[in-house]
Amino acid sequence: MKKTVMKLVLTALVAGTALPMSAQAADEALMKKIEQMSLELEQLKNQVKANEEKAAKTAAEKLTPVTQSESKEIADLKHKVSRIEDKSLSKWLTIGGDYRFRMDSLHGQTKAYTDVNQTFANAQNALQGDFFANPSTTPGSSTYFGTSFGMSTSGALTALSQFKQGMTAATNYNLAKAFVNNPMNAGLIGGLGQFAAQIPAFKPTNETLYTNKFGLDLTAKATQDITVHAKLDMYKVFGSQSDSPVTGNYFADRVGVFDGTLGHVPSDGLLDVDRAFATWSNIADQPAWFSVGRRPSTNGAPSNLRLNNERPGNGGTPALLVDYAFDGMVVGYAPDIDMLPGAYAKVCYGRGFDSGIKTNTNSIKDTDMLGVAVIPVDTDPLRVWLQWNRGFDIFDFPAMNNTVFGNTAPTTNLGSIDWYGMGAMSTLKKVGPGNLNFFTDLGLSVTHPNDNVSANAGFQGLMTGAFFQPEAPKSKTGWAVYAGFRYDLPSKTKIGFEYNHGSRDWITFTPAADDMWTSKLGTRGNVYEPYIIQELNLKPISSYFSKAFFRLGYQFYDFEYTGSNNWVGASQKIADIKSSDMMLMAPMRIAHDIYGTFEVKF
Repeated sequence: MKKTVMKLVLTALVAGTALPMSAQAADEALMKKIEQMSLELEQLKNQVKANEEKAAKTAAEKLTPVTQSESKEIADLKHKVSRIEDKSLSKWLTIGGDYRFRMDSLHGQTKAYTDVNQTFANAQNALQGDFFANPSTTPGSSTYFGTSFGMSTSGALTALSQFKQGMTAATNYNLAKAFVNNPMNAGLIGGLGQFAAQIPAFKPTNETLYTNKFGLDLTAKATQDITVHAKLDMYKVFGSQSDSPVTGNYFADRVGVFDGTLGHVPSDGLLDVDRAFATWSNIADQPAWFSVGRRPSTNGAPSNLRLNNERPGNGGTPALLVDYAFDGMVVGYAPDIDMLPGAYAKVCYGRGFDSGIKTNTNSIKDTDMLGVAVIPVDTDPLRVWLQWNRGFDIFDFPAMNNTVFGNTAPTTNLGSIDWYGMGAMSTLKKVGPGNLNFFTDLGLSVTHPNDNVSANAGFQGLMTGAFFQPEAPKSKTGWAVYAGFRYDLPSKTKIGFEYNHGSRDWITFTPAADDMWTSKLGTRGNVYEPYIIQELNLKPISSYFSKAFFRLGYQFYDFEYTGSNNWVGASQKIADIKSSDMMLMAPMRIAHDIYGTFEVKF
């Protein structure tokens, strides 16, 4: 009973600190009501206990038997206690969460290339400087573009401005091809070489990157068969309180924070909503359910082994295909089939981008995702999954602020992508002194580009084209494999290893993955990751699953092609990149990440 009272008091204290000061009066009333209920419950339990002791004593002394009225009184008291306990907070509200401190030591190696943005800035600055140094009325005074066309400096400056405006109008492949083949534009493109910002190969490094991550889980049983779950997350870098990226302009999924990665990529110290959804189960007394809201579509199987999380339930998604914080809905069914224990199937829908009200200047379509999952077996020793997803009307750039490219937003839809996946994870118990967990996951991506190109990306389309080198739309197929194991010892030591490989045209939808450089499962190349987990041998208090542990690991990225986790533009073999190749992001050849964490789950 004391534990129940303490839970009630602690819950009231947590709620009181979360509300604004204007609601403190209501909190005090709630506290008094909780205290009154707790006191009443304590008194009733004491009365029940006293009556039971009295009845037992009477029977033992073979005195008069317990009367019917006394038995009824005891039963009534027990029923009243049960009703009060059923309405207590611990019966309908569950509170949990996690805290993580993480340290990363990041080291990389790039190839020499030409930075597109800096090249344009150099041209603009040089022409403006030449314009002020030489009167625009002097024919041919420009020492840059004007040399070829007999333009004055002001004419060249105007031509460059018109060049940029003309780029925005070239919205599809044919227009883009005509634009770059125009003699004037071709001359300007060639003239940009005079201002080329060639970046030599270098070794980006962050010796010590510290991050704090905190999550709060709330699950409420609202009515019979309906529950509401919410997860609030904060994730920030030590000494930083902004959305600035932590790894620079190397990978598309880490240049900034956007809707699908909020709470999963370090940003600021705000507590953001990572998940919030309601689930209606046992629909029409059948093993069917409907769930809607911000979905549990991150940290899916089999990444739970490395993260030391519990196995995801029927709301999870395969980590190789999807690791993205979606808003959407699910309809599922779990038939009772003896030969397929734990089997279920579900249809998932999510919205990745809402384009807003359509106007004469806004014709961008919404970006949606549809998925079908079939899990024929889901038991403790074996889990098997089959998955198909389609992303419709994929945008070119997500909406982000304060990135290395400034503020970005979708400007066009580039086409659709199909994903196919199949995998299995299993546990073999008593293999030597411990238990062996292992998994294999396979993925396939097939692009369906439309005729659109992104002007902001130099006329690149969905997995097609290079900067100022538009490519006719062409479907491309990529594949990936993900495999690993974790060996759990009785000492609560867990030793694991993971490997994944992605082909030249592999593209996945996993920007929210728990990796610092870039989502490793979207790598076009190889990633190797050994790790060790040591759980502390401490008795859990808040729940059965509570635990604290240290984790030490190492990630080695071996990139074979450019464009990992980027669906805009064609991939290029890393070994073939020349210093004159114009690129939006620095091509990374190899990358290392040594990391360590201290984590508490409660």
